[in-house]
Amino acid sequence: MTSTASNLLDGKALAASIRAELAQRIASLAAAGRPQPGLATVLVGDDPASHVYVRNKRRACDEVGMANFHVELPADAGQAAVLAEVQRLNQDPRVHGILVQLPLPKNAGYDENEVLAAIDPAKDADGFHPLNQGALMQGRPAPVPCTPKGVMRLIDHSGMKLKGCNAVVVGRSNIVGKPLALLLLARHCTVTLCHSRTTDLAAEIGRGDVVVAAVGVAQLVKGAWIKPGAVVIDVGINRNQAGKLVGDVEFEAAQPRAGWITPVPGGVGPMTIAMLLENTLENLS
Repeated sequence: MTSTASNLLDGKALAASIRAELAQRIASLAAAGRPQPGLATVLVGDDPASHVYVRNKRRACDEVGMANFHVELPADAGQAAVLAEVQRLNQDPRVHGILVQLPLPKNAGYDENEVLAAIDPAKDADGFHPLNQGALMQGRPAPVPCTPKGVMRLIDHSGMKLKGCNAVVVGRSNIVGKPLALLLLARHCTVTLCHSRTTDLAAEIGRGDVVVAAVGVAQLVKGAWIKPGAVVIDVGINRNQAGKLVGDVEFEAAQPRAGWITPVPGGVGPMTIAMLLENTLENLS
Protein backbone atom coordinates (compact mmCIF):
# COMPACT_ATOMS: atom_id res chain seq x y z
CA MET A 1 0.00 0.00 0.00
CA THR A 2 1.04 3.64 -0.35
CA SER A 3 1.84 4.98 3.11
CA THR A 4 -0.02 8.19 3.91
CA ALA A 5 -1.99 9.48 6.87
CA SER A 6 -4.50 6.78 5.94
CA ASN A 7 -2.13 4.13 7.31
CA LEU A 8 -2.68 5.29 10.89
CA LEU A 9 -4.08 2.66 13.24
CA ASP A 10 -6.46 4.85 15.20
CA GLY A 11 -6.66 3.30 18.65
CA LYS A 12 -8.93 6.05 19.89
CA ALA A 13 -11.60 5.26 17.27
CA LEU A 14 -11.28 1.49 17.69
CA ALA A 15 -11.53 1.79 21.47
CA ALA A 16 -14.67 3.93 21.10
CA SER A 17 -16.31 1.22 19.00
CA ILE A 18 -15.36 -1.42 21.57
CA ARG A 19 -16.79 0.67 24.39
CA ALA A 20 -20.03 1.08 22.44
CA GLU A 21 -20.24 -2.71 22.07
CA LEU A 22 -19.54 -3.18 25.78
CA ALA A 23 -22.27 -0.68 26.65
CA GLN A 24 -24.75 -2.74 24.62
CA ARG A 25 -23.68 -5.96 26.34
CA ILE A 26 -24.02 -4.36 29.78
CA ALA A 27 -27.46 -3.00 28.90
CA SER A 28 -28.51 -6.49 27.79
CA LEU A 29 -27.34 -7.90 31.12
CA ALA A 30 -29.43 -5.32 32.97
CA ALA A 31 -32.48 -6.13 30.84
CA ALA A 32 -32.06 -9.80 31.71
CA GLY A 33 -31.86 -9.00 35.43
CA ARG A 34 -28.15 -9.80 35.66
CA PRO A 35 -25.82 -7.90 38.02
CA GLN A 36 -24.10 -4.73 36.90
CA PRO A 37 -20.39 -5.39 36.34
CA GLY A 38 -18.15 -3.42 38.68
CA LEU A 39 -14.51 -2.32 38.51
CA ALA A 40 -12.58 -1.28 41.61
CA THR A 41 -9.47 0.87 41.39
CA VAL A 42 -6.93 1.25 44.18
CA LEU A 43 -4.64 4.29 44.03
CA VAL A 44 -1.78 4.70 46.49
CA GLY A 45 -0.01 8.04 46.75
CA ASP A 46 -0.28 11.26 44.78
CA ASP A 47 1.54 10.57 41.51
CA PRO A 48 -0.10 12.95 38.99
CA ALA A 49 0.10 10.53 36.06
CA SER A 50 -1.51 7.74 38.09
CA HIS A 51 -4.36 10.06 39.07
CA VAL A 52 -4.96 10.87 35.39
CA TYR A 53 -4.91 7.18 34.42
CA VAL A 54 -7.38 6.22 37.13
CA ARG A 55 -9.67 9.14 36.32
CA ASN A 56 -9.76 8.07 32.66
CA LYS A 57 -10.59 4.50 33.66
CA ARG A 58 -13.43 5.62 35.91
CA ARG A 59 -14.78 7.91 33.18
CA ALA A 60 -14.78 4.97 30.76
CA CYS A 61 -16.73 2.89 33.29
CA ASP A 62 -19.40 5.58 33.46
CA GLU A 63 -19.59 5.70 29.67
CA VAL A 64 -20.39 1.99 29.29
CA GLY A 65 -22.64 1.67 32.34
CA MET A 66 -20.17 -0.18 34.54
CA ALA A 67 -20.14 0.44 38.27
CA ASN A 68 -16.84 1.75 39.58
CA PHE A 69 -15.48 1.79 43.09
CA HIS A 70 -12.41 3.79 44.02
CA VAL A 71 -10.04 3.56 46.95
CA GLU A 72 -7.35 6.16 47.61
CA LEU A 73 -4.62 5.63 50.18
CA PRO A 74 -1.77 7.95 51.20
CA ALA A 75 1.71 7.11 49.97
CA ASP A 76 2.74 6.01 53.45
CA ALA A 77 -0.32 3.83 54.09
CA GLY A 78 1.87 0.73 54.17
CA GLN A 79 1.74 -2.75 52.68
CA ALA A 80 -0.74 -4.09 55.23
CA ALA A 81 -3.27 -1.35 54.48
CA VAL A 82 -3.10 -1.99 50.74
CA LEU A 83 -3.49 -5.74 51.23
CA ALA A 84 -6.45 -5.16 53.54
CA GLU A 85 -8.23 -3.09 50.88
CA VAL A 86 -7.56 -5.75 48.25
CA GLN A 87 -9.00 -8.44 50.51
CA ARG A 88 -12.07 -6.29 51.19
CA LEU A 89 -12.66 -5.88 47.45
CA ASN A 90 -12.13 -9.61 46.91
CA GLN A 91 -15.08 -10.20 49.22
CA ASP A 92 -17.34 -7.51 47.72
CA PRO A 93 -19.90 -9.18 45.41
CA ARG A 94 -20.40 -5.90 43.49
CA VAL A 95 -16.78 -5.98 42.31
CA HIS A 96 -15.84 -8.14 39.33
CA GLY A 97 -12.53 -6.51 38.45
CA ILE A 98 -9.79 -5.14 40.71
CA LEU A 99 -6.99 -2.88 39.52
CA VAL A 100 -4.18 -1.66 41.76
CA GLN A 101 -2.62 1.26 39.92
CA LEU A 102 1.10 0.73 39.39
CA PRO A 103 3.73 1.75 40.17
CA LEU A 104 3.24 1.90 43.92
CA PRO A 105 5.18 4.72 45.62
CA LYS A 106 8.91 4.23 45.51
CA ASN A 107 11.02 3.99 48.67
CA ALA A 108 7.93 3.24 50.77
CA GLY A 109 8.50 -0.47 51.32
CA TYR A 110 5.79 -1.78 49.01
CA ASP A 111 6.01 -5.25 47.47
CA GLU A 112 4.07 -4.98 44.21
CA ASN A 113 4.29 -8.71 43.55
CA GLU A 114 2.67 -9.52 46.89
CA VAL A 115 -0.11 -7.00 46.22
CA LEU A 116 -0.85 -8.41 42.76
CA ALA A 117 -0.83 -11.97 44.10
CA ALA A 118 -3.38 -10.98 46.78
CA ILE A 119 -6.03 -10.14 44.15
CA ASP A 120 -8.56 -12.91 43.60
CA PRO A 121 -7.51 -14.39 40.22
CA ALA A 122 -11.17 -14.41 39.17
CA LYS A 123 -11.32 -10.63 39.79
CA ASP A 124 -7.98 -9.80 38.16
CA ALA A 125 -8.84 -7.06 35.67
CA ASP A 126 -5.23 -6.40 34.65
CA GLY A 127 -4.18 -10.00 34.03
CA PHE A 128 -1.13 -9.61 36.28
CA HIS A 129 -1.90 -12.33 38.84
CA PRO A 130 0.78 -15.05 38.67
CA LEU A 131 -1.86 -17.77 38.17
CA ASN A 132 -3.33 -15.89 35.21
CA GLN A 133 0.12 -15.25 33.77
CA GLY A 134 0.83 -18.96 34.06
CA ALA A 135 -2.44 -19.74 32.29
CA LEU A 136 -1.42 -17.42 29.46
CA MET A 137 1.84 -19.30 29.07
CA GLN A 138 -0.05 -22.59 28.86
CA GLY A 139 -2.69 -21.23 26.49
CA ARG A 140 -5.54 -21.65 28.97
CA PRO A 141 -8.42 -19.16 29.37
CA ALA A 142 -7.65 -16.35 31.82
CA PRO A 143 -7.68 -12.55 31.94
CA VAL A 144 -5.06 -11.27 29.50
CA PRO A 145 -2.93 -8.21 30.38
CA CYS A 146 -4.72 -5.20 28.97
CA THR A 147 -2.00 -3.54 26.90
CA PRO A 148 -0.90 -6.72 25.08
CA LYS A 149 -4.55 -7.60 24.49
CA GLY A 150 -5.14 -4.14 23.03
CA VAL A 151 -2.05 -4.47 20.84
CA MET A 152 -3.37 -7.72 19.41
CA ARG A 153 -6.72 -6.12 18.61
CA LEU A 154 -4.93 -3.28 16.81
CA ILE A 155 -2.88 -5.74 14.76
CA ASP A 156 -6.02 -7.67 13.84
CA HIS A 157 -7.71 -4.40 12.89
CA SER A 158 -4.89 -3.74 10.43
CA GLY A 159 -5.77 -6.92 8.56
CA MET A 160 -2.31 -8.43 9.04
CA LYS A 161 -2.40 -12.23 8.79
CA LEU A 162 -0.20 -13.30 11.68
CA LYS A 163 0.30 -16.97 10.88
CA GLY A 164 3.92 -17.49 9.84
CA CYS A 165 4.95 -13.84 10.03
CA ASN A 166 8.01 -12.47 11.83
CA ALA A 167 7.06 -10.45 14.91
CA VAL A 168 9.62 -8.36 16.78
CA VAL A 169 8.85 -7.12 20.29
CA VAL A 170 11.20 -4.55 21.79
CA GLY A 171 10.96 -4.69 25.57
CA ARG A 172 10.71 -7.67 27.93
CA SER A 173 8.58 -6.42 30.82
CA ASN A 174 6.11 -8.70 32.60
CA ILE A 175 3.38 -6.18 31.80
CA VAL A 176 3.80 -5.85 28.02
CA GLY A 177 6.77 -7.53 26.34
CA LYS A 178 6.65 -11.05 27.72
CA PRO A 179 2.86 -11.59 27.60
CA LEU A 180 2.69 -10.03 24.14
CA ALA A 181 5.36 -12.43 22.89
CA LEU A 182 3.23 -15.32 24.17
CA LEU A 183 0.10 -13.98 22.46
CA LEU A 184 1.94 -13.61 19.16
CA LEU A 185 3.43 -17.08 19.53
CA ALA A 186 -0.06 -18.49 20.09
CA ARG A 187 -1.05 -16.94 16.75
CA HIS A 188 1.78 -18.85 15.02
CA CYS A 189 4.23 -15.97 14.63
CA THR A 190 7.97 -16.42 14.76
CA VAL A 191 8.72 -14.10 17.67
CA THR A 192 11.93 -12.23 18.47
CA LEU A 193 12.01 -10.56 21.89
CA CYS A 194 14.57 -7.74 21.94
CA HIS A 195 15.93 -5.81 24.90
CA SER A 196 18.78 -3.61 26.08
CA ARG A 197 21.37 -6.35 25.50
CA THR A 198 20.30 -7.11 21.91
CA THR A 199 23.45 -6.88 19.80
CA ASP A 200 22.01 -5.51 16.54
CA LEU A 201 18.58 -4.06 17.19
CA ALA A 202 18.33 -2.49 13.75
CA ALA A 203 18.85 -5.84 12.02
CA GLU A 204 16.29 -7.60 14.22
CA ILE A 205 13.65 -4.91 13.64
CA GLY A 206 14.38 -4.92 9.92
CA ARG A 207 13.11 -8.52 9.71
CA GLY A 208 9.82 -7.74 11.43
CA ASP A 209 6.51 -7.99 9.60
CA VAL A 210 5.11 -6.77 12.92
CA VAL A 211 7.14 -4.50 15.21
CA VAL A 212 5.96 -3.62 18.71
CA ALA A 213 8.03 -1.07 20.65
CA ALA A 214 7.47 -1.17 24.40
CA VAL A 215 10.71 -0.13 26.07
CA GLY A 216 10.07 3.45 27.26
CA VAL A 217 12.91 5.18 25.41
CA ALA A 218 11.89 8.10 23.21
CA GLN A 219 12.28 7.37 19.48
CA LEU A 220 14.64 4.45 20.08
CA VAL A 221 13.31 2.62 17.00
CA LYS A 222 14.47 4.51 13.91
CA GLY A 223 12.25 4.83 10.89
CA ALA A 224 14.96 3.56 8.56
CA TRP A 225 14.94 0.22 10.41
CA ILE A 226 11.31 -0.55 9.56
CA LYS A 227 10.65 -3.19 6.93
CA PRO A 228 8.47 -1.70 4.16
CA GLY A 229 4.85 -2.65 4.76
CA ALA A 230 5.34 -3.68 8.39
CA VAL A 231 2.69 -3.13 11.05
CA VAL A 232 4.25 -0.90 13.72
CA ILE A 233 2.68 -0.66 17.18
CA ASP A 234 4.18 1.97 19.48
CA VAL A 235 3.41 1.32 23.15
CA GLY A 236 5.84 3.93 24.47
CA ILE A 237 4.80 7.32 25.74
CA ASN A 238 7.60 9.75 26.55
CA ARG A 239 8.27 13.47 26.57
CA ASN A 240 11.08 14.76 24.38
CA GLN A 241 13.28 17.72 25.26
CA ALA A 242 10.66 20.12 23.91
CA GLY A 243 8.02 18.59 26.19
CA LYS A 244 6.13 16.96 23.32
CA LEU A 245 4.64 13.49 23.79
CA VAL A 246 6.45 10.98 21.59
CA GLY A 247 6.59 7.22 21.37
CA ASP A 248 9.40 4.70 21.24
CA VAL A 249 9.34 4.86 17.42
CA GLU A 250 10.69 7.67 15.26
CA PHE A 251 7.21 8.26 13.88
CA GLU A 252 7.81 10.77 11.07
CA ALA A 253 10.50 8.59 9.48
CA ALA A 254 8.71 5.30 10.15
CA GLN A 255 5.25 6.19 8.83
CA PRO A 256 6.18 6.35 5.12
CA ARG A 257 7.74 2.88 5.35
CA ALA A 258 5.07 1.22 7.49
CA GLY A 259 2.00 -0.51 6.18
CA TRP A 260 0.18 0.52 9.36
CA ILE A 261 1.41 2.48 12.39
CA THR A 262 -0.10 3.69 15.65
CA PRO A 263 0.17 7.35 16.67
CA VAL A 264 1.29 8.59 20.08
CA PRO A 265 -0.92 9.59 21.74
CA GLY A 266 -4.15 8.03 20.47
CA GLY A 267 -2.86 4.57 19.63
CA VAL A 268 -2.37 1.94 22.31
CA GLY A 269 -3.44 3.96 25.36
CA PRO A 270 -7.20 4.06 24.67
CA MET A 271 -7.13 0.36 23.81
CA THR A 272 -5.61 -0.52 27.18
CA ILE A 273 -8.57 1.05 28.97
CA ALA A 274 -11.09 -0.62 26.63
CA MET A 275 -9.51 -4.00 27.35
CA LEU A 276 -9.66 -3.32 31.09
CA LEU A 277 -13.41 -2.85 30.81
CA GLU A 278 -13.74 -5.94 28.62
CA ASN A 279 -11.78 -8.06 31.11
CA THR A 280 -14.02 -6.89 33.95
CA LEU A 281 -17.17 -7.75 31.99
CA GLU A 282 -15.76 -11.16 31.05
CA ASN A 283 -14.99 -11.84 34.72
CA LEU A 284 -18.71 -11.41 35.42
CA SER A 285 -19.65 -13.71 32.54
